[in-house]
Amino acid sequence: MVKCFITTLADFLCGYPLFILLIGGGFFLFFYSGMVSVRKLPDAIRELRGKKSRESGSQISSVQALMSVVAATVGMGNIAGVAIALVMGGPGAIFWMWVSALVGMSTKFHEGVLTTRHKLMRADGGTDGGTMYIIDRGLGRRWHWLAITFAVAGMLGTLCIMNANQLTEAMVSAFTTPEWLRSNAVISGLTSAIGWSHESSFRLLVGLGIALTVTIVVIGGIRRIAGVAQWLVPFMVGLYFISVVYIIATHISEVPGVFRSIFAEAFNLRAGWGALAGIAIIGARRAALVNDAGVGTATIMHGASANASPVREGLIAMLGPSIDSGLVCTLTAVALLLCGDFQAVEGVKGLDVAMKAFGKAIPMGEFLLMVIVLCFSLSSMFSYSFYGNRCAAYLFGERKARFYTWFFIITLIVFAVIPLGVAIGFCDLFYALMAFPTMITLLLLRRQVREEVKMFEEDSKSTAR
Repeated sequence: MVKCFITTLADFLCGYPLFILLIGGGFFLFFYSGMVSVRKLPDAIRELRGKKSRESGSQISSVQALMSVVAATVGMGNIAGVAIALVMGGPGAIFWMWVSALVGMSTKFHEGVLTTRHKLMRADGGTDGGTMYIIDRGLGRRWHWLAITFAVAGMLGTLCIMNANQLTEAMVSAFTTPEWLRSNAVISGLTSAIGWSHESSFRLLVGLGIALTVTIVVIGGIRRIAGVAQWLVPFMVGLYFISVVYIIATHISEVPGVFRSIFAEAFNLRAGWGALAGIAIIGARRAALVNDAGVGTATIMHGASANASPVREGLIAMLGPSIDSGLVCTLTAVALLLCGDFQAVEGVKGLDVAMKAFGKAIPMGEFLLMVIVLCFSLSSMFSYSFYGNRCAAYLFGERKARFYTWFFIITLIVFAVIPLGVAIGFCDLFYALMAFPTMITLLLLRRQVREEVKMFEEDSKSTAR
């Protein structure tokens, strides 16, 4: 009964209501801001390369905040999610992922500006930011219930239930066979000791390995998380980029046809306007779920940045969707459209499609992709632990927030082993309950963003003189 209720509610909220809020609200902010993600893109790139964006003192820098956000959003969704979009919506869905990324950049600009404007200075010199602080300090105490709603949802919605389970599933598929599991002495010994199946014992070992890796990073706090993200993100995106460049180089004659199919199918009316709308919704929804624009996670990380200029932080934050939904998702789409076999797919198995495509295109490609998936998944876990910790600190205080971190680590082991079941609906439900307070707040405080942009532009002009 409870399982059915949670699943039904999650399916409803994460369907059209969430889509309309994230994409519809994002389009409104895009046009209200004068298409800031297009107009200010050169300024954002200039800020990223500038010295001020790398200054941190005892906190983290704007660049480290961006890399940490990208570390969270560049996950298995960038591979499996794109494959699912192609299976369900065809090549045209990728065009609408690009549109959603452009809209998401505008949303994240608003998140970066508002979290910097309303972040709270702590006694130790650090800062706390996030949707909950934007609500309290921007909308006032009568909206405090909405801040609590976000914090509770953020504490539970950022548990890496899907990541831990799907990463373990991928490792079982890529590296094991039933015969190997039965013949391995360590796994057989563990199976005899605890009375589980061989596969469950292997899952437990993987879960323990994931938990140990995450513990080493997250126990060092935000500075260690940001430091790891600063080198891990360029490494894993660079490795993925090189892999896809190899696929493109070995299929160069087919590349123009790939991009023709993306644009042609994006506006294909052969099946009617309903089919076109369906393709657009599939692509846009997948991008929204990948880049987290409007969900509020970015407000927490960018709120911890040392940057005191709201607009400068907003410009840096704006680049996130261009990396995850723009660059990484495009790399996945090109590789899969060149080498993927969508006719042989039964159901919606995104990661399987990607693994087979890379295995077909690159010698030992499925194992290379597995290494990339491992980096993507672990990087997400590092940042998501911080998001949940900050929500716990808001609700219960700094000292009790440390218990949340250990709870987060334990859940990685638990959900590596057990079937997902109701956990998927549970996670999706709280994800939606993060997005609704964030988008409502961004829409209500949009004028504050416009004020900050106006002051920033006036200061820039006076400095130029």
